[in-house]
Amino acid sequence: MDPMDIVGKSKEDASLPKATMTKIIKEMLPPDVRVARDAQDLLIECCVEFINLVSSESNDVCNKEDKRTIAPEHVLKALQVLGFGEYIEEVYAAYEQHKYETMDTQRSVKWNSGAQMTEEEAAAEQQRMFAEARARMNGGVSVPQPEHPETDQRSPQS
Repeated sequence: MDPMDIVGKSKEDASLPKATMTKIIKEMLPPDVRVARDAQDLLIECCVEFINLVSSESNDVCNKEDKRTIAPEHVLKALQVLGFGEYIEEVYAAYEQHKYETMDTQRSVKWNSGAQMTEEEAAAEQQRMFAEARARMNGGVSVPQPEHPETDQRSPQS
């Protein structure tokens, strides 16, 4: 039996974290919509295939320019070549936001000289970042998430 006969998988295939992808899928849908496990698996496989497609085309663009390292410009050009030109502006904005956030993180690490976040601070920062990502995915419209009283640290208003 060929290793590729098993649901298109081979040992060389990359995967995405299933729990993270499931969370993203659920966050993008209305709360009353359920997604069958098979559909979740299919969506994850589509994401992996999309990443492979864009990576391969980005590599082709890079090689045509006699470069050895794929740069963000190569990825944007690959999206254009593959017919995803309508997403370039949004992808570029997400890339710029990532650069800005990474720059901020690198600066804070230098200034904090190794100071660690508490678990609560890390969880709050993670939730803030998820909210920003949701807002970007929803075209800048923030979708409120249900509050969890046990994790809500704010004092009640009188």
